[in-house]
Amino acid sequence: MSQLWRKASRSNTQGNECVEVADLGGGVGMRDSKAPEAGHLVLTPEAFGLLVDRLKRGDQVS
Repeated sequence: MSQLWRKASRSNTQGNECVEVADLGGGVGMRDSKAPEAGHLVLTPEAFGLLVDRLKRGDQVS
């Protein structure tokens, strides 16, 4: 499956916090758009949804 990476809509427009996401066909990939060669994380769709919900609420995520 081809990986189409796209900048997350909630990323900082000044370029300071750029996260890219991709549908990896069974998981959701996340990577730093400024350093894509550094690799990426893969989350289950459920875990990604929970993360997005927490971020939208302004919860601290570590």
